[in-house]
This record gives sequence, structure tokens and C-alpha cells, in this order.
Amino acid sequence: MSASVSAELHVLRVFADAGGAHGNPLGVFLDGSAVAEADRQAIAADLGFSETVFVDDAATGRFRIFTPAAELPFAGHPTVGTAWLLHQQGRRVPTVHPPAGEVTTWTEGPLRWIRARAAWVHPIHVEQLADAAAVDALDTPPSGDGSYYPWAWIDERMGIVRSRYFVPSLGIGEDEATGAAAVVMGDLLGRPIEIHQGRGSILHVRPGPDGTVDVGGRCVLDEVRPYST
Repeated sequence: MSASVSAELHVLRVFADAGGAHGNPLGVFLDGSAVAEADRQAIAADLGFSETVFVDDAATGRFRIFTPAAELPFAGHPTVGTAWLLHQQGRRVPTVHPPAGEVTTWTEGPLRWIRARAAWVHPIHVEQLADAAAVDALDTPPSGDGSYYPWAWIDERMGIVRSRYFVPSLGIGEDEATGAAAVVMGDLLGRPIEIHQGRGSILHVRPGPDGTVDVGGRCVLDEVRPYST
């Protein structure tokens, strides 16, 4: 690191189930501008969350996203979680701004929603398997596949999907809940779906206007704590 770092870290879970369990952990530095750009990748690796967010301008919702191994222009659970957290902090921003572009965001009931485009998403190998049991039986991705998203229908008529995501290429063994992949799935299937991913996370997906995809989920704040190196 270029220097010692001391900042406040919010830790939340995104895409929790109806009871507030599960969801993908996310670290958010609301005062991200206080953290030098040269230090951000190392901090994300140190924290070990699938993604860590540095908010550079809370008033406009401008932020950047880091996995333990790389920066991403867009990712779903960081965008949903950051939009939700800004709203909880009294920042009623109608759009947020990851590097990929402007993302509309809003709340409906218990869910925070974002509207995004599949073209923003990093490469993901999506493969439909025979059934949910085949998805559950996987231990690792196919050899050499660094971004593998297997899925199957739980109930095709009801639009309920089982999925997992293995992404060693970004320093993540298995992701608990992946909003970016949900955008890809919404674009691929073109219909409302409910994705059950990981140990028990729930992602809500539906087509948006002009080729976009809406993704929504429940968020839970677990803790606010100091972070220092």
C-alpha cells in the first residue's frame, strides 16, 4: 500500500432471502475518495469480499468496484447494495454511476432495484444443465473455465431458476449471488424470473425498457466498523 489507510467500512448482504438470511456480502466505503486509488485493489484483496465498493461522490452516486483480483466497470450486487445504502443514508439518488454507465435505481416494497445492460457485464460462460440437482452436484467449474455460471429450471412455468457461479478469474471461488449474471439471464430468457443462487440467495429479474434488464433484491446491513492498515 502507498500509505496507511483508515476509513469507515459498511458491510452488507445483497440479495438476502425473505427472512433476511443469506445474500452476498459487500464492503462499501462511503467516503471512498479518502482512499487512494493505488490502495483500492489491495484493500479489496485484504477484505476478501467478492466485491468492495469505493464511493467517490455520494451526492451523485459515483463509485468504483473491485473484486479481490480486478476492477470491474459494472457488477450487480455492488450496484444494488450501494444504491440501497445511499438511500438508507438519506441520499435519494435516482441514478448511480459505476464506470460502465448511468444506472437507474428505485425501491419497490422490500426490494431495491437497478436497471442495467447485458453489454456491461464481464464475460460469463452460461450453461443450462438438466436439472437443479445437476447444478447442486458441482464442486468446481470445468477445467480451465474461469467464469462459469451453470443454471437449471426449478419451475419453468413459474420462472424459478437454480444457479451457481464459479469465477476464479476474478479471485472468487464461488459467488453467493451475482447480479451481473442475473442481467445476462434476464437478457437471455427475456421474461421475469426468480433466481435461487448459492446457499439461499434470491434475485428478482424482469425485462426493462429499450433492451435493459431490471434486477432487484433485499439488502441487510450487518455492521459498520473502522478499517485500517
